[in-house]
Amino acid sequence: MARRTKNRRIEPTFDAPAARRGSDDLKLGDGDRVVPSRQRRRPGKGKSAKGAKTARRASPRRKNGGGAGFFSFLRTAVYWSLVLALWGGIAAAGITAYYGAKMPSATTWEIPDRPPNVKIVSADGDMIANRGMTGGEAVGLHEMSPFIPQAVIAIEDRRFYSHFGVDPIGLARAMAENVMAGRLTQGGSTLTQQLAKNLFLKPDRTIERKVQEVLLALWLEQKHSKDQILEMYLNRVYFGSGAYGVEAASRRYFNKSARDVTLSEAALLAGLLKAPSRLSPARDPQAAETRAQVVLTAMRDQGMIGDSEMTTAMSRPATRAAAYWTGSEHYFADRVMEELPALIGDVKSDIIVEATVDLRLQKQAEKTIRSLIDEKGGKLAVSQGALVSIDTTGAVRAMVGGYDYANSQFDRASEARRQPGSAFKPFVFMAALEQGRRPDSVRNDAPIKIGKWTPENYKGKYYGPVTLSEALARSLNSVAAQLAMEVGPKSVVELAHRMGIESDLKANASIALGTSEVTPLELTAAYLPFATGGYRPEVYFVQRITTSSGKVLYQHDRPRMTRVASPEIIGMMNAMMQETVEYGSARAANIGRPAAGKTGTTQQSRDAWFVGYTADLVTGVWFGNDASKATKATGSSMPVPAWKAFMEEAEKGRPVKRLPGSWSPGAPAPGIAAREPQTPPVPQASVGGGTQAPQGHPTPPAAVPSGGDPGHTASVRRPVPPANVGGGVQRKQTSILDIILGN
Repeated sequence: MARRTKNRRIEPTFDAPAARRGSDDLKLGDGDRVVPSRQRRRPGKGKSAKGAKTARRASPRRKNGGGAGFFSFLRTAVYWSLVLALWGGIAAAGITAYYGAKMPSATTWEIPDRPPNVKIVSADGDMIANRGMTGGEAVGLHEMSPFIPQAVIAIEDRRFYSHFGVDPIGLARAMAENVMAGRLTQGGSTLTQQLAKNLFLKPDRTIERKVQEVLLALWLEQKHSKDQILEMYLNRVYFGSGAYGVEAASRRYFNKSARDVTLSEAALLAGLLKAPSRLSPARDPQAAETRAQVVLTAMRDQGMIGDSEMTTAMSRPATRAAAYWTGSEHYFADRVMEELPALIGDVKSDIIVEATVDLRLQKQAEKTIRSLIDEKGGKLAVSQGALVSIDTTGAVRAMVGGYDYANSQFDRASEARRQPGSAFKPFVFMAALEQGRRPDSVRNDAPIKIGKWTPENYKGKYYGPVTLSEALARSLNSVAAQLAMEVGPKSVVELAHRMGIESDLKANASIALGTSEVTPLELTAAYLPFATGGYRPEVYFVQRITTSSGKVLYQHDRPRMTRVASPEIIGMMNAMMQETVEYGSARAANIGRPAAGKTGTTQQSRDAWFVGYTADLVTGVWFGNDASKATKATGSSMPVPAWKAFMEEAEKGRPVKRLPGSWSPGAPAPGIAAREPQTPPVPQASVGGGTQAPQGHPTPPAAVPSGGDPGHTASVRRPVPPANVGGGVQRKQTSILDIILGN
């Protein structure tokens, strides 16, 4: 019995009545419970002393519950942050994959060619201008001023040489500053990202563009070195005012190459990158200078420059850049750009154009035009001028298209068509010579009426019987009109075109006084045969074109000359036009060497001309106003002094040469008929006569502009004495003596 009790398993009971529990029974009280029972939390319901003790022991645990709650919150925050980061990463990866899939395969990515630049240099190799979309040639990183890359890195991407194309630190800093400012004040793009955007993308502010920008930046960093990326960036980024790349910007703002940029100038260029148009020194020089000082401070903080260098650079005063390119050579550069398609077709790579312009003469031409307008423009109501100078090979050595290229890029030298006035008369007289007349042939200078048109001499002054040589020197309208009707306006037009005039000319009687419009360039070119002995050279602006590596694309080998007049005719014309300089309307054009030319002034002095030449150069000068506004100038008052000032400088150091051909009064020139042909009838001339122009010759309008110079050619409406210039033309009775003398 005892053994059975010993081996019996005793099961513990917890809820048996007290009477049945022995001293050995296991039991748990309220104090032994992990969580106090609900009954303990209710006051007044069977609290034992032992339970109160347990409650007091538990109270300190409640005091530390705040700290446990904070750590619990922290753990929760970290957890959800990791969750959000994970999902954010997944979303970013998905967006990147989506937009990346829309891009072409990376194996097809290539750096697009930089827009070609056209570098134009003078005949002596001096820089004239850059043309093209960039406005400047590409410059190697090792060639440009070292201050430029330093300044750009300091202000735009200080960790450029350490990041992998994207700068997480810079991006985080930019985001923090933007949040603190409450607006977008900083960008987190690296120079590599900016280059990727400039090369491949549109400037849209979208998630797609930003994703593609990052992908392309990573690709650029894999394919190219840091120096290559920086060089590409500096040669393509926009610097404001139409300048792309550091070379174009340096030329635009400082009129120098990027190779010669100073520290202060480099800081200004780097500062423009934040807002190129707004900070351009051509628009707001003070804002540009303020931004440059920020750049200099950044360079000092990063140890690129010292305090003394920063102070010196900051002392540079703010200066306004020109609103546009300045210098008359840009008129020439524009013309060169017009010539290129016909010479080499489309420009596909950087080229160097060797122009015919002599930069020394170009500067002299500009100085001459500007100084004459500054000196006399106000008094004579003249605001514009043009000058063209061409040598006897046809090379244009100087061309000024206006008073100031920065204010007006319209080229009045090659684009403005104006009436030449009496400067056209040499073609009328030359046509007469080709039909057998000679410089000493005589005409009666008196009032003449052709239909309803009455050409009048300046101030109504007439000289009676005069030689053709004197009539041209004194620019007598009456004689010029007579000759035009004798030879026929069509013959005059044909000869003018043969000499080099390209504009359409109206074959009417008023052609004698230069009423058909021409450009200064073509009128000057049409005088070239007088200086070459009867040859018309092809006018050209470009001598040679090469690639940047030296490959020749075009070469103007030798002058292309076409004979357009006999040496005898040219000799007579030169003898006649030399008298214009000796005693005629261009007396003030004497430069101490053989020279000839012709002045011209149109109705109401809208245009004032002088085209003159030596055996080396033909130079034409025009003064007037845009929109043909009347002036008080004449060919003698402004064009002649301008021509003289320019030609004296142009002829310095050149040997003195005679003009081609020769002719002396009293002896017929070889090859020319000794006797004038019978003169065809000309319209009857008398005061108030109402006769019509000869049949076959168009009647000019009643109010036809008249060429003129002081004392020689201007239209004056007042009574003049009668003269039988064209009335009852009689056949001339000739004798042996007349034939010998050419009368």
